[in-house]
Amino acid sequence: MVLKRSLLLPLGLFLAAALTLLVTVLLLVPDSKQNVSRALIGGPFKLTSQEGKPFTNEDLTGKPFAIFFGYTHCPDVCPTTLYDLTQDLESLGKDADKMRVVFITVDPAQDTSDLMKTYLSSFDPRIVGLTGTDEEIAAVAKAYKVYYRKVPTDSGYTMDHTATIFLMDSKGDFYGASNFQESEEIRRAKLKQLIKNG
Repeated sequence: MVLKRSLLLPLGLFLAAALTLLVTVLLLVPDSKQNVSRALIGGPFKLTSQEGKPFTNEDLTGKPFAIFFGYTHCPDVCPTTLYDLTQDLESLGKDADKMRVVFITVDPAQDTSDLMKTYLSSFDPRIVGLTGTDEEIAAVAKAYKVYYRKVPTDSGYTMDHTATIFLMDSKGDFYGASNFQESEEIRRAKLKQLIKNG
């Protein structure tokens, strides 16, 4: 009887700790139907298309989309990524029309609507180019957690920037990511999955 009483206190403490842990986990871990990451990337924006017309996040709702930040004077990553996206869209055939692709400049000082239009004429015509004021670009970059910075050079400047392709579903929620370093098989599989589930 003495042995049983001596076990009651540790057992009670263990059960109390286990119950506390269970309640904490239930309160802190989100419902499995919700995806916390969806609230972290993306959001409302107001920019200008390469046609010089207003373009907002509302223009993208209804179809999944891929969104990439860069600039027209980029020497490597941007043209490579846009070329890859052009090839990816072609490989998707008719399914490519079920999604959108957006290229947002991080260098609005140089990348006017006209320059964006000229630059993007080398790539798939379905890719929409967007520019805006410094404040508008800063706001959309913040919404997508995109880093960019002007770096002075002897001949002017270049731009450091995030090279991620953000994959967003038809509601504008974050779905996944891709980049130019992935193989075409992986990139295209992600786009097919986005179209199927987005």
